[in-house]
Amino acid sequence: MKKVVTIGGGTGSFTLLSGLKKYPIDLSAIVSMADDGGSTGVLRDELGVLPPGDVRQCLVALSDSSEKLRELMNYRFTEGGLSGHSFGNLFLSALEKIEGGFTAGVAEAAKILNVKGEVIPVTATDTSLKVKLKNGKILSGEHEINTSLAVGKVGVEKVFLDPVAKGNPRAREKILEADLIVIGPGNHYCSIIPNFLVNGIAQSIKKSQAKVVYNCNLVNKRGHTDGYTLERYVKEIEDFIGVDRIDFVTFNTRLPAKKIMERYNKENGELVSFEANERLSRRYRVFQADLLSRCGVENRPGDTLAATRSFIRHDAEKLAKMLMMVLELGEYESIIKDIV
Repeated sequence: MKKVVTIGGGTGSFTLLSGLKKYPIDLSAIVSMADDGGSTGVLRDELGVLPPGDVRQCLVALSDSSEKLRELMNYRFTEGGLSGHSFGNLFLSALEKIEGGFTAGVAEAAKILNVKGEVIPVTATDTSLKVKLKNGKILSGEHEINTSLAVGKVGVEKVFLDPVAKGNPRAREKILEADLIVIGPGNHYCSIIPNFLVNGIAQSIKKSQAKVVYNCNLVNKRGHTDGYTLERYVKEIEDFIGVDRIDFVTFNTRLPAKKIMERYNKENGELVSFEANERLSRRYRVFQADLLSRCGVENRPGDTLAATRSFIRHDAEKLAKMLMMVLELGEYESIIKDIV
């Protein structure tokens, strides 16, 4: 059975894993631990637990339990002292306390939810994401970074974790064993990059013999990645990994519906661009296809972070099918060469 490892966090990982879990693969999801906004941020501050939000989404995506149980994990309270909290976040925080550690708590949650595959926090270190801007100002925490428009306007000098975070040994092990490593889609500075800042993760990707795929984002995040092209996303990710490591990139070719684009343009939104005729200057291969979801995105009641998320999303089944083609590509090409 082929081994596939995903690296990311947030709604991007939820979409990706929802599609991949339908295939006969050994699936592991490595999840960013930099989240500190909304319900997650409150739990971190009040209970001293590690951030459960992104892990919760991955567990729900990979769960083979009933639809009602998955709905329960995503339920957000809208009244009283629990207003804004997700039941799943409270559940994971309680398990962390019961099991004596977040990693053990996640493993127990996976059993309860009948998860297909494995959800692996990238680190068990209680750390905070920070961005030093080119004007010297430091933004502290994923929430402040995510809601700041200065990231793109002023420019980023450095992205780092404070304190330094030690990589989860299980995450490093899975990366080294993988046949395919899938990066993204997701918030560039808040969900993707933080994974490579954890000690041992980038080094493991360098050593791994796996093919590496980057799922290019559909849209640029206003105030963060304005004007970014596919090539710039790839370059920045490889800069953080420390070596040219991406073999394939998936890129959506379908435009969103007119009404969605009108709404997006009103918010100064911008689709990611790609110049296909610059093939000679690229080392990696780009797979272009219709990867766009036609379903609208509805925000759940009580979701205090809804305004920071994109409402133009990948289609889980289309994206997973494309990645399965990439996984088998080497074997197919080998057969074709033999026939020729």
